[in-house]
Amino acid sequence: MGKTQGRHGLNGNPPAVGVAHIPWEDMRDAFDAAGWLNLTNTRGTLKIEGVSLELTGLDDPHIKRDRYEQVAGGPSDSADFSMGVVHAPYLRTLDAFTADGYPLILAGHTHGGQLCIPFYGALVTNCDLDTDRVKGLSTHTAEGRTSHLHVSAGCGTNRYTPVRFACPPEATLLTLVGRE
Repeated sequence: MGKTQGRHGLNGNPPAVGVAHIPWEDMRDAFDAAGWLNLTNTRGTLKIEGVSLELTGLDDPHIKRDRYEQVAGGPSDSADFSMGVVHAPYLRTLDAFTADGYPLILAGHTHGGQLCIPFYGALVTNCDLDTDRVKGLSTHTAEGRTSHLHVSAGCGTNRYTPVRFACPPEATLLTLVGRE
């Protein structure tokens, strides 16, 4: 199967089948033009106050655009801190990041369960992650290693269920501090 090429292609990935197209390309282009660090199946590095931060990202696993083999190998020795970034926290991606030794993985996609029952929690995650980890900080273990996982509940809904119940929207601010 050939790869889609070009600026508005799928970053070398074959097109997803049966997925509604959301016109994201113009927004991506605007972010890129403003200096955004695009993490679509690639690695990037930021220097913040003299600290080298390595980010390893994947395209959306929910529509099978993730290509971990393009970024595999774990954190580089040259970075002060490394983390994995993925839209949807599917177990295959969490397992890969964790087995490769990433100490932190950031994800979203779940909308915090979106429809929750008070005193019980989320009914679904919209991926294969268990409902106990649908939002917030937890850990993930794979191949004898453990990573911290933060799943943001976010602010949105999905097009099939355009409401939230017992799941307030949220934006997350994480403050990372050294282990000293």
